[in-house]
Amino acid sequence: MEQKILLLGNPALYQVSSAVGEDDYSGLPKIIEDLHDTLMAFRKKYGAGRAIAAPQIGVQKRILYMYIDQPVVFINPHLEFPDEEQMEVLDDCMSFPNLLVKVIRYKRCIIRYTDMEQCSCKMELEGDLSELLQHEFDHLDGILAVMRSINNHSFFWKETQ
Repeated sequence: MEQKILLLGNPALYQVSSAVGEDDYSGLPKIIEDLHDTLMAFRKKYGAGRAIAAPQIGVQKRILYMYIDQPVVFINPHLEFPDEEQMEVLDDCMSFPNLLVKVIRYKRCIIRYTDMEQCSCKMELEGDLSELLQHEFDHLDGILAVMRSINNHSFFWKETQ
């Protein structure tokens, strides 16, 4: 079921999420369904949205949901950076849908996570997908893109249609 996305300024967005434990797996299908439905509703309204973090719908667990060509669920993810190469990007967020923030992200990352079957997985990402997963991972630690802005002039308003 579609959930309300918490907006910039909501104190829950700044909390560090707790790890998903063995006892949490039975409740995951409902959370994943809510993340999916919320992401799809956002896409329909704004024409954008590739991933969402559980804290954005008020679930303080370390869960990310990405849907590009197919759904991917990242449980208890960990990020690694294979090198120091970085890139400057305009970051957007479902928690502040009309604001763009200029940030620096690593060009490449490796994400290690557990899937819904509790199997260990690894994904190597580059470019926009690396940026996307770094952004979503930050949500798990209570960090928003506005907190990573390059400077005080790194904010841009998106015109709506």
